[in-house]
Formats: sequence, structure tokens, C-alpha cells
Amino acid sequence: MRGVCARGPATRLAVLAAVSLLALGACSSSGGKKAEKRAAERHRLRIAMVTHSGPGDTFWDIVQKGAKAAAAKDDVEFLYSADADGGKQAELVRAALDQKVDGVIVTLAKPDALKDVLGRAAAAKIPVVSINSGAGDSARLGAVAHFGQDESVAGEAAGRELARIGSKKALCVVHEQGNIGLEDRCAGARKTFGGDLRNLYVNGTNMPEVRSSVTAKLQADKGIDGVLTLGAPFAATAVDAVKSVGSKARVGTFDLNRELIDAIRAGDIGFAVDQQPYLQGYSAVDALWLLKTNGDVLGGGRPVLTGPAIVTRDNAAALEAFARRGTR
Repeated sequence: MRGVCARGPATRLAVLAAVSLLALGACSSSGGKKAEKRAAERHRLRIAMVTHSGPGDTFWDIVQKGAKAAAAKDDVEFLYSADADGGKQAELVRAALDQKVDGVIVTLAKPDALKDVLGRAAAAKIPVVSINSGAGDSARLGAVAHFGQDESVAGEAAGRELARIGSKKALCVVHEQGNIGLEDRCAGARKTFGGDLRNLYVNGTNMPEVRSSVTAKLQADKGIDGVLTLGAPFAATAVDAVKSVGSKARVGTFDLNRELIDAIRAGDIGFAVDQQPYLQGYSAVDALWLLKTNGDVLGGGRPVLTGPAIVTRDNAAALEAFARRGTR
């Protein structure tokens, strides 16, 4: 009996100690998880993308898809807004800054309109990355990186392709006046085309008007044998215009979507110059995440090129699976 009594107090102490440790561990585990959750929520980055997209432009759906994929990977809250008017785009950037986001992604189709608000971002120490347009103005306006294609180089590639498919006299359809990137595309194409390439300015937010403008030009000048559009949605409209007047003009375009790949494979469109918008959106979000979490600057302050990639009937089939997923 003495032996049992001798072990009793020690056993009770051991049990009490074990229970205390278990309770402490449970509290620590629960409290630790809550603390970790609060810390994660407190430090979750918020990144705003503000573009010059007009309504209905499928190109920007692909940009957003890439950005959202990177945001999901990096556990970033992604905010998107757009306006084709430069002043209104600047207002949207200002609204993002007022929300104290951790980074801003912008397009610089009309760089002077964003000069002041990007200066405000710099003063607030909110990093800016530019995409798609304005590579030449990006560093001047304080962006730490730019992701897109060199529009002049892409235009030169388009001019060569336009000549390859047999055009001698062509229209370059500019769907947004004042957009320096679109002007650079036409100017670049004019350098390498070797024929007569003239700009046709249309209202890109009104597709019936785009079609009527192209149709009128083709009817007025039967010598036009080529049409170069500067965005995927306008290529299909140009094809319709060509068919409606019985013209033999060939159509080439910038940018890509699933329907356009089908049209290239069918021979309705001669080529597309693809700047890989998914990659632009993805890289921009990832670049800001790396900058904020590790101090890394992708590209070292120089533009990172995502194109041009030329898509023709010879290689369109290889991209079809990506287009179905909405990444090309």
C-alpha cells in the first residue's frame, strides 16, 4: 500500500502537467493560427490595374486573365478598372491611390494625361508598372518596369507580312485617335510595307460605324487590296466589309483571340501580330509582388518584350488549345 501511495502524488502531478501542456498547446495552436490569419490579411497586397480599354475589347479579357492567375498564385487582391479617355483613366488611377493600394499597373496610350497622377504615386511611394503601350514614356513617368511589345518593331513585322500576302495598296485602320501605340504600329508598317499604306481613323467603340467606314473606302477605291487592323475585334469586321463589296483585299491584324485563329486557319485573315496579352497581365502583377516581397525589379528598368509573335495559317493550329483556355 505504501508503494501505491508513494506513486500516487507523482502520478497526479504528471497527469496535471500533461493536461496543462495539452491545454497550452491547444491555445497556442488556436491562437497561433488566428495570429497567422490576421497577419496574412494585414499584409495581403492589393494591386490595381487601370487600362485604356474600351468596352467590348476581348484583348483586355486576356490581359485580366493573366493578371488574375498571377494574383491567385501570389495571394494578391487584384482590382481592375478602365476608361478609353485619358483624363478619366487618370481619375481611376487617382481613385486607386486614394485606396492606398500597394502597387499600380497602367497603360500609357496617352502618357501626358497620366503624368500628374503618376507623380502623385511616386510621392506616395506606391510603385507603378506599365504594360501594353507607352514603353518609351514608362521610365520617364516613374514606372519601375514595362511589359509589352515595341510597337514600332511590331509594326515593321506587320508591314512585311502585309507585303508577303500580296498587298500593294492598303488601309491601316486606327480605332482610337490619340493612341500613340496605334500610330507607332501604322508608322512601323509603312516603313517595311513597300507599297501605299494610309491611315483610316474610325470610332472603335462603334463597330457598325467601323464597318461602314472600311466599306466606304473599299467602294471608293477599288485599288485597295489590303486592310491592316490594329485589334482582333476589328479584323472580323474588316473581313465582313471586304466580302460585302466583293473586294479581293486581304486582311491582316494585330492581336489574337479564339475566333481570329479560326479565321486564320480558314484563310479569311492572312496573319496576326500577337503581343501575348496574358503574359503582359501575369508579368505585371508578378513584378509588383516580387518588388514588394523581395525587392526584385524584373527587367532592370528596361522594357520586357512580350512580342511580336507572328501567327499565320502555318502555325495557327498549334495555338488553338491555348486560345480555348483564353490565354491567347
